[in-house]
Amino acid sequence: MTFEDLNIIDPVLKALRKEEYSIPTPVQGKAIPLILKRKDVLGSAQTGTGKTAAFAIPIIQHLCHEKKRNAERPRTKALVITPTRELAIQIGESFSTYGRYTNIRNTVIFGGVKQGPQEVVLRKGVDVLVATPGRLLDLINQGIITLKHIEYFVLDEADRMLDMGFIHDIKKIIALLPQKRQSLFFSATMPTNIVNLSQSILHKPVKVEVAPQSSTADTIQQKVYYTNKADKKDLLVHILKDESINQVLLFSRTKHGADKIARNLKKKNINAAAIHGDKAQNQRQKALEGFKAGKTRVLVATDIAARGIDIEKLSYVINYDIPNESETYVHRIGRSGRAGLSGNAISLCEPEENAFIKSIEKLIKKQIHIVKDNPFPQTDRPMNAAEKKEWEKEKQKRKQEFFANAKKKEGRYRN
Repeated sequence: MTFEDLNIIDPVLKALRKEEYSIPTPVQGKAIPLILKRKDVLGSAQTGTGKTAAFAIPIIQHLCHEKKRNAERPRTKALVITPTRELAIQIGESFSTYGRYTNIRNTVIFGGVKQGPQEVVLRKGVDVLVATPGRLLDLINQGIITLKHIEYFVLDEADRMLDMGFIHDIKKIIALLPQKRQSLFFSATMPTNIVNLSQSILHKPVKVEVAPQSSTADTIQQKVYYTNKADKKDLLVHILKDESINQVLLFSRTKHGADKIARNLKKKNINAAAIHGDKAQNQRQKALEGFKAGKTRVLVATDIAARGIDIEKLSYVINYDIPNESETYVHRIGRSGRAGLSGNAISLCEPEENAFIKSIEKLIKKQIHIVKDNPFPQTDRPMNAAEKKEWEKEKQKRKQEFFANAKKKEGRYRN
């Protein structure tokens, strides 16, 4: 299947060809035809599966058809809600990319910056509005934005939205939307609270499920270094001595930890930057742009901040801290090895995190390769069944080599 097979209009196909997109990802191949038929969609797809294009492309196409019939000043007819500023910017860029040869206008609004420039663009009129919940409600309350013309509504990263406490804001926004609309709901995970929320938003939805949360791409090589907590920073520097590891997205459990890791790497002359919720918007954008441009070698991020990071051809993800939720591991490493490209996921595991690795292996149904060439090995780490078997083979081999050498020595002594 190609994008040409999906009945996409020529201006959008031209934009896709310019981006060298030819074959849709599974979520795109399933969702685009449904959205073009104006079906509500419940999408379950993990990070990196191409879901932004899955909803942006058909929405642009719908709006193009409507604009041919109506040449009036743009009204905001499509609304995309997403949890973080970084992700909102990323989605806005995607709409601009896929709609570059159309007359569809979009803008992005989020908090943490002055509203003046955003307000100027809104008053000129836009077709697509990408927003974080807080700033959207603020501008609605000021009378700057109205949702009465919305025909296409997208709730993206719904699980992270609820994790960040946006449930009440989301319900307020939904209450302001027209009853007659097409709604699209995307979430990486589908716990009960997410399913219940989707039922309040969608009308007779078609479910699109791609890459279940328990799966990891076969194109990603997964490795784990068992080490001690005190040795992690030195082990990381040792790994980064390999200059082929030239662009790394590194995950830290906490904001404080992210800053500390970045400082330690800078002391070792490794160009690094941290990105998390406590950073100012301009700092976050500067760090992200430096990473995308290849100026920053290591971008240290927390899980929430990383939701807005979309780097094409990212080859390396490092888990400095092992997540205690196995699904989070799957989402993290899914940022590499996209679109069939190869990727590498490296985890640094301290003793207290050993159980997390076992849970991850159980979820993904495969064992993560243990790196033995490790100058900072974990002390007294219990071996799993496969390791014990391998160690028994090694002992037997050493035993045979011992006796073989002993026989050689005995022969020399006799001579």
